[in-house]
Amino acid sequence: MTDRLWRHGSRLLPEGAAGGRAQPAIRIFGRWARGPLLSVMRLWRRNIQLRVVASTLLLSMTVVLVLGVVVIGQVRNGLLEAKRQTAQSQAGGGFAVAEDLARDPEEAPDAAAGQMTDPGQWVTDVVGRLASGGQGVYSVAALSSSYATTFPGDDVAAPRGPRSSPDLQPEASISAELRAAVDSSNADPHWQYGMIVRQDGSTESALIIGKRVPDNQGNYYQLYYLFPFTQEEKSLGLVTTTIATAGLFVVVLLCAIAWLVVRQVVTPVRMAARIAERLAAGHLRERMKVSGEDDIARLGESFNKMARNLQQKILELEALSRMQRRFVSDVSHELRTPLTTVRMAADVIHESRGEFDPATARSAELLLSQLDRFESLLADLLEISRFDAGAAHLEAELTDLRDVAQRVVEGAEPLAERRGSRLLIRGDTRPVMAEVDPRRIERVVRNLVVNAIEHGEGGDIVVRLAASRDGGSVAIAVRDHGIGLRPGEAERVFNRFWRADPARARTTGGTGLGLSIAVEDAHLHGGRLEAWGEPGGGAQFRLTLPRVAGGVLRGSPLPLEPSDSRGRRAALAGSIPAQSGAVSAPAGGEPALDGSREGGHEG
Repeated sequence: MTDRLWRHGSRLLPEGAAGGRAQPAIRIFGRWARGPLLSVMRLWRRNIQLRVVASTLLLSMTVVLVLGVVVIGQVRNGLLEAKRQTAQSQAGGGFAVAEDLARDPEEAPDAAAGQMTDPGQWVTDVVGRLASGGQGVYSVAALSSSYATTFPGDDVAAPRGPRSSPDLQPEASISAELRAAVDSSNADPHWQYGMIVRQDGSTESALIIGKRVPDNQGNYYQLYYLFPFTQEEKSLGLVTTTIATAGLFVVVLLCAIAWLVVRQVVTPVRMAARIAERLAAGHLRERMKVSGEDDIARLGESFNKMARNLQQKILELEALSRMQRRFVSDVSHELRTPLTTVRMAADVIHESRGEFDPATARSAELLLSQLDRFESLLADLLEISRFDAGAAHLEAELTDLRDVAQRVVEGAEPLAERRGSRLLIRGDTRPVMAEVDPRRIERVVRNLVVNAIEHGEGGDIVVRLAASRDGGSVAIAVRDHGIGLRPGEAERVFNRFWRADPARARTTGGTGLGLSIAVEDAHLHGGRLEAWGEPGGGAQFRLTLPRVAGGVLRGSPLPLEPSDSRGRRAALAGSIPAQSGAVSAPAGGEPALDGSREGGHEG
């Protein structure tokens, strides 16, 4: 067993077991933190005021931090330099006093006794005398020197033990490096930054200055002045606190200023965005409030001018559209009466065609067929005008779409037989129920099936039905295997009167408005009509409807691209998919792509 083992409780677990048990906890934490993190990121992307204030905060904190470090460093260096100069001056005076006392026995503490003072006691008295003038300012210490020897003829030993101010550990406070430097020369004092060690073990930073001086017998000892940085540390702490407080105040002040300045700029922009949204929603009288003469005011004036021009143009277009719709509606209604008269005359002529010569009889048949097409075109124009005028109404009832598909297939079978195509229904084993207007849905499916027969090139026409598992939607797809759609044509196939090939004849007598009306019927139900096709591989049109009238459509139970398309077969085979086109006409509003697919995938 090659895995290392580690002990977990009383069991031995493989090394990877801990990571395996930690992964669920990591995933749970990731899911828990994902929501707030996404909210913060969304707020960061959408709020320019927040980004500006946060950037100002970061930059100002960086500047204040750098300036604070520089200023504190300068103050610290100044305090240290002033402390060093003052300490050297005081220590120099003390060293001079100690040397004078050694040269002039009359000034020695025991000079009045007329006796030679013990060197140890003499050093102790000198340290006490020097330290008495620096209570709280400095401490004094005396250590033996490597040059401390007795002179010939004297039987008094040189001082060896340390002497210092109370509450001081001199040997622990003075480094061996400084002692060696002091012993190396008695001409100049030596100084070093160090730590004062008290009797209770506490320490504090200090400047230590030492010099080798003689005692009353001419033996050398080391005399040190220890200047603690207590006052300087307090001063530096006060400066640091002051700079930090001032820096925090400056940062907050800069953020507040940035917030106010950005607010003055962002507020009009947000107002313009809200008004633009209301203009897009149809509230054409919305305007921005303009005050002042600055750039923001000019922006508001320009925006209002643009809104006025848009309103005027939209009103003009609406008036023109109403005029066009009224014209189409009026012409369609006015044509009914003469068309009825022509129809009656054409019926009479058609019934008597047996008495005519062959050419006249053929003309009578053509007259009747073109009158049928003209009536269909007139009916479609009236239907389109009702959609344009918003006068179309939905009469929904619970309907089995299998019955709708069956009626359409039965009605289209004669045309399919003439074209050599078979009509097949798939997915009719179970009920496909939905609240729809059966007349309109039957018209949509009939348009799709007739177009598929027209462009199916004699191949099979498959009508598929399906309902979603969640019961939210139903779908009908019509698949042909004919000429198909070239790339980009799926985007125009719903346009009114559009043809892929203008030279192609309308053999089924279509009006060019079938898919336009189908799209409007799908919108009226809150559904979608979508198209897919590939050159030479046929096409498929899918109608998706909510199961309940007025419901929200979330998906389709049928795929838009059929499983037998060249693109899917190539993808399964691992090759490059063939080009194909697909487009949907979403529910609500004027369709982006509307029209019909009659005559060479034309509208």
